Amino acid sequence: MTGTLIEIWQSPAAEAPMRRMSLARLVAGVGLEGDRYALGGGTWAQYPDLEKQLTLIDADDVAAVARETGATLSPGDTRRNLVTTGLDLPALVGGWFAVGDALLFGMKRCPPCTHLERLTGVRLIKAMVHRGGINAAVVVGGPIRVGDVVRPVPDEEAAERGAPTGSGRPVPRII
Repeated sequence: MTGTLIEIWQSPAAEAPMRRMSLARLVAGVGLEGDRYALGGGTWAQYPDLEKQLTLIDADDVAAVARETGATLSPGDTRRNLVTTGLDLPALVGGWFAVGDALLFGMKRCPPCTHLERLTGVRLIKAMVHRGGINAAVVVGGPIRVGDVVRPVPDEEAAERGAPTGSGRPVPRII
């Protein structure tokens, strides 16, 4: 099971417009360099660090939400950082995965909220409830670019790349 990174989005501050990028850097323990959460801001900054470092969403899910709501909705409108295709993102929760050379851990599903409805002006909670993507922690950083492969990483490979094991392993939150 592999997918592809097709878009990268960041915003320097809570509620600021999202900016599309073709390449970026993931920073271990921080997130997407220059993004609001990596800078210590963001609407949900009070949540645990591992849950707010990075968000991912599937392009087909965004298209389905747009069809169901009848809205013009781009992946950037969802305010998720990375847009992928060809991969079951919720299946990555609780496991390691790679985006390019960076190593991440799937922390939880990322459900939609009324804050996102307010920012987009679209009533999307019902349509997006199982299509909101996931939150991930950046364990090993590195450059990422559009076109990078996104793939699950076995525990053994993650450990070889410096991922914590045993009691130091991140614990996902099931919501």
